[in-house]
Amino acid sequence: MNSLTIRLYEHHDAGLMHQAAIESISAVHPWMAWCHERYSLDDAQQWIATQAELTKKGLAFEFAIFDEQGRFLGGCGINQINQDNRVANLGYWIRSAAMGCGVAPQAVRFVANYAFRETNLNRLEIVCAVGNTRSQRVAEKVGAKCEGVLRSRLMLPSRTSDAIMYSLVRPT
Repeated sequence: MNSLTIRLYEHHDAGLMHQAAIESISAVHPWMAWCHERYSLDDAQQWIATQAELTKKGLAFEFAIFDEQGRFLGGCGINQINQDNRVANLGYWIRSAAMGCGVAPQAVRFVANYAFRETNLNRLEIVCAVGNTRSQRVAEKVGAKCEGVLRSRLMLPSRTSDAIMYSLVRPT
């Protein structure tokens, strides 16, 4: 993937996000419960509206990813911000048709740079289910440090799962 546009979500992205999510249920749903067959356009609209409010308050920064033709490819963002400890979760998802094309690492680098430039966060955590090898590869490609396995850390749609913790820290 050459040139991506990565920007904060806008209300008019809901239809594109919904379409990409529906296309990607079989690949994304095992790891992210929100991406299911009943995911609606209204769900996407409400999520984007909530993210806009969280961004205004400095509590989350969620970005939409587009290719050179303006096709929606997925999302990447910072959430679960803990201001006291200056740490946040960094998460991502890519639509099925764009998986394996280098989109996620490019987006993660962009979002991490944004976080360390625009916020006072010192640490970004990428938490991947042990079976989610695609997500683990993304973390490794961007140079995130693997810190270990967290037992029963994630609630997947069908079960609890151990997770691998990766971190990116503010450059010194």
